[in-house]
Amino acid sequence: MSATETEVRTSDLLIAGKHVPAGDGRYYTTTEALSGEPIARVAAATVEDVNRAVAAASAALAEWSGLPPAARRSALERAAALLGERAGEIVATMSREMGATLPWCGFNVHVAKGMLTEAAAQAYAAVGEVIPSDVPGLTALAVRQPVGVVVGIAPWNAPLILGVRAVVWPLVWGNTVVLKSSEQTPLTQAAIVQVLHDAGVPAGAVNLISNAPEDGPAVVEALIAHPAVTRVNFTGSSRVGRIIGELGGRHLTRVVLELGGKAPLVVLPDADLDEAAAAASFGAFMNQGEICMSTERVIVGRDIADELSTRLAERAAKLIVGPPSDPASQIGPLVHAGARDHVIALIEDARAKGAEILTGGTNDGLFVRPTVLRGVTPEMRIYREESFGPVVSIVEVDSVDEAVAVANDTEYGLSAAVFGRDAAAALDVARRIKSGICHINGATVHDEPQMPFGGVGASGWGRFGSRAALEEFTELRWITIQSGSRHYPI
Repeated sequence: MSATETEVRTSDLLIAGKHVPAGDGRYYTTTEALSGEPIARVAAATVEDVNRAVAAASAALAEWSGLPPAARRSALERAAALLGERAGEIVATMSREMGATLPWCGFNVHVAKGMLTEAAAQAYAAVGEVIPSDVPGLTALAVRQPVGVVVGIAPWNAPLILGVRAVVWPLVWGNTVVLKSSEQTPLTQAAIVQVLHDAGVPAGAVNLISNAPEDGPAVVEALIAHPAVTRVNFTGSSRVGRIIGELGGRHLTRVVLELGGKAPLVVLPDADLDEAAAAASFGAFMNQGEICMSTERVIVGRDIADELSTRLAERAAKLIVGPPSDPASQIGPLVHAGARDHVIALIEDARAKGAEILTGGTNDGLFVRPTVLRGVTPEMRIYREESFGPVVSIVEVDSVDEAVAVANDTEYGLSAAVFGRDAAAALDVARRIKSGICHINGATVHDEPQMPFGGVGASGWGRFGSRAALEEFTELRWITIQSGSRHYPI
């Protein structure tokens, strides 16, 4: 059945290579936010289903990790090809599930394919080393091995990119995976697991769990608490990330967290203002601002604030707001009414406390006009709270030192940007900003599969992306081989 048809689809769990309903037969229904039309009946997993999925992953570990790297590489390359072949259906499904514009959905396919291809290229990356020993005749090895069963928990806002990321880095180095899909985008993320299964990843090496929203806490805790689970990687809000971190600590399960952000874009006095405005507009409004790296704060000197504000507001006002099904739409609806209400409340709070709305500030249902606020101060909620919507704040400062202080005046630290023609001066500012990622003369929204991706502070810990993920999803072991006789003191 095509994803563009209106029939309600059924999505079951995938455990040990088989599509199965939840143990108690329950389903929940997903709907389109704009129309209210049902999309799918989705299996609502129980704790018993979680245990079955982890057991399947554990049973498959020896086979998958025992394959030569070339076999794992080949399976991931086939998965990338299959994802491309199924792009049309996946794009249509994703657009319905999260209300995203078609270009954003297509971009998700493009990046996810690249991630699968890059992961395939890293199949031989888990190399060790020989460490010189002071013991005569002792050969000491540092060896990287799979950690075992890994749980991936992926969000709805970039469901294909982040769903693939949650599973592909553990898989390539011989781990097995249980993916817990987002309650908002279960069909999109089920397509990831199906692609891997159809590409030849052995039964049980990748498993899918979906759950009803009310069952989320119990399902997540069961996944983290299971003794066979060695790693949990989670992408989502900082609020939930703190819960994941606490559960991981309680059960001594290592976690990798990529959480929220409040990305600053610092504009230095010598910056190209056209380039800065273009990057700020893209960074703030791509995917309606529903990206962890979205530009939330533009920090600029007072002497150039007028010019930059005008250019940014002009760009924002020209963006096309429209339905996700229209290829011309650049800004779609927010994911649900709660997200819309949060953004509007932040805008109204800023307006009431003296901020100037240069453009936008209104909504039509779930559609919020791209909004530029000027004169944002620390007394306003939007100065500190992540908006996760199409709104950007302009914060004016009197010096570069103050700009750095404002950039760091947040609990978050995921992405940042600095604009300036003097590369050395811009690099000095970038080094002083507390973030896992910083782009000079580029937008805060940027990702490539081979790059180390992650944040600091309330934006999480650990890194995704190619060789950086090797540290997260392999175990570094010390193994020695003694040749000849060794003297012992007793």
